[in-house]
Amino acid sequence: MENSSLSLAPYFSPHGIAVVGASTDPNKLGYGLARNLVQCNFQGVIHFVNPKGGSLFGRPIYPSVIDLPNPVDLAIILIPAEGVAKVLKECAERGIHAVIVSSGGFRETGEHGATLEKEILGIAREHDIRLIGPNCIGILDTHLPLDATFLPPPGPPPGDVAFISHSGAICAAVIDWARGQGFGLSRLVSLGNQADVTETDVLASVAEDRFTRVLTLYLEGVSNGRKFVQEARNITLTKPIVALKVGRYPSGQRAAASHTGALAGQENAFNAAFRRAGVIRADTSEELFDWARALAWSPLPKGRAIAVLTSAGGPGVTAADALEMNGMSLAVLAPETQAKLGQILPPAASLHNPVDMLASATPEQFAACLQVLLDDSGVHGVMVVTPPPPMHTTGAVAKTMIPIIQNSSKPVTIALMGERLIQEAVEHFRAARVPEYRFPERAASALAVLAQQAEYVDSEKQAKYVHARADLDAVKQVLQLRKDNPGYLDASEISTILKSYRLPGVPMRLAVNPEAAVLDAEEISYPVVLKIAAANITHKSDIGGVMLNLSDAEAVRSGFTKIVDNAKSLNPKVDFQGVYVQRMLPAGQEVILGAVQDAQFGPLVMCGSGGIEVEGLKDVAFSLAPLTLRDAEWMLESTWAGRRLHGFRSLPPADRKSVLDALILLGQLAADFPELAEIEINPLRVFSDSQGSAALDVRMRVA
Repeated sequence: MENSSLSLAPYFSPHGIAVVGASTDPNKLGYGLARNLVQCNFQGVIHFVNPKGGSLFGRPIYPSVIDLPNPVDLAIILIPAEGVAKVLKECAERGIHAVIVSSGGFRETGEHGATLEKEILGIAREHDIRLIGPNCIGILDTHLPLDATFLPPPGPPPGDVAFISHSGAICAAVIDWARGQGFGLSRLVSLGNQADVTETDVLASVAEDRFTRVLTLYLEGVSNGRKFVQEARNITLTKPIVALKVGRYPSGQRAAASHTGALAGQENAFNAAFRRAGVIRADTSEELFDWARALAWSPLPKGRAIAVLTSAGGPGVTAADALEMNGMSLAVLAPETQAKLGQILPPAASLHNPVDMLASATPEQFAACLQVLLDDSGVHGVMVVTPPPPMHTTGAVAKTMIPIIQNSSKPVTIALMGERLIQEAVEHFRAARVPEYRFPERAASALAVLAQQAEYVDSEKQAKYVHARADLDAVKQVLQLRKDNPGYLDASEISTILKSYRLPGVPMRLAVNPEAAVLDAEEISYPVVLKIAAANITHKSDIGGVMLNLSDAEAVRSGFTKIVDNAKSLNPKVDFQGVYVQRMLPAGQEVILGAVQDAQFGPLVMCGSGGIEVEGLKDVAFSLAPLTLRDAEWMLESTWAGRRLHGFRSLPPADRKSVLDALILLGQLAADFPELAEIEINPLRVFSDSQGSAALDVRMRVA
């Protein structure tokens, strides 16, 4: 039984800490852990435990946890793996319910270690102990202060960026790198093997810290996808979360019968989950902290129109390209803005955006022009780009701009291009908490993330989930009858479900011989389409199982026979049930809609370019269900198939609203009935504006 309801407070505000495995040998990790706790100026009580006894840093070393005086509410265990279980039992007897197992030698080492890890987890759950680790570095809080790690000093400077990591080695690197990059950490949590406490468990506790402005995550996966999304969504409206999820390129993709299942891989699921939760996904370690600094130190913009202020033409063009590449735009400067710039700058300067002040620009001109740009209502943020000025120091330039940046309600990022000659400016900007980068591409990327966060906050405040009326009982009846017979539903079952959710199906009839197909075709009216009905045929077109635009009885008879022959010649074991007869519909644009149940995050909805090339094109977008209208809009605008619905060249605008409605209804169906493991409408034919759409082929599988 999990003990996730137990408080994590002792990890972040302990009254007394026991270091089990404290050592007097400076070469031992137990010595480093004890040293860090003492030197960090932790205000609570520190106890050392080692059967050898003695003293360390002027404190007695107790032979056992049982012997410790009060207070003690957090134990850190750093001893060989085989001894951890015994110490955990002593912690239970002593009434300690929060433990960090920093020791290695568990699941990460193989089968024996996995057995040891299972044993200590069982003890922890039996005695209501929360356990961080094993195989972790520990935790840090630079403001409490608390350094419960064995890493070499100095630790990170106090700051406002929290870091939660599955990797201990990454923690060590980040601490050292943060100091060199001029930003501080608030809290750091190394989770190790996550036998008990996971990244999801600690999110709220870290976010509650009043010094933390941004949370950063290094993830190799998540332990409970649905809970992670829920916890993160509770945080991201007020404190941004940036995640680096590694392991993006698995060596293989799970087998799936539908296009939707094949495309809904782990990374698409993570992207959809992060988007729903408002988690910003970084592609690189550098981006993770580039973005964290900007989010911690900058106001959010009200739009994506950016002004570039520079003292050189080339860097200005580079900045303009970088902004567009990151989904931003160059602001169109108001005439009065250009007039004011003209009064400040020499005649040869460029007053259009990017504003090129020329190499002769003085620190005072940098500051005055920056203020003018920030005063323009059409400018949502500014990027300042400068190589080392030939006649002035970059330090002087920085000092004149810092007061203006600090008093602005708009974000400003700095691209200081150079290395040695810009160090004075670097120090000034970092001390003033102004995000600075070496090149315009990184500065533009940071501005784009600020805009992304602003848009997320705005959209979530307006998000509304549409719960359409559906005939749930009819669907339940279909699925109940299939409870002991999982697999693909037949046409009548699919038709019932589509009607129950008002999804745009096309009536079809199952014919078991050519003459029956002719009768059905004549009742439906020509022209018609024939499609093979066989449970073990996934892609009908690939085996010649579809015949289009049949306009008379003879064509239907011939088509029926040809479908049967094609199927049996390619697959003698085909599970042939007959042929579906369907009305031939008018031309239109085609998209694919689908839904799958992801093991981690629940129902995922997909849309994109359909037809036989869907897996080759991979022009698809995924969102977690249920969907808001904004989710559905984003999905369409993220794919060429969706954007094309507005009209393109000779293609007239299509009934885009019918696709949005279908996406929302499909998401509701997938969320209401997780038994439906895969749903695919491929293609959904979308007719001219206001003429609706029709699902030409639908597959549904019950798990």
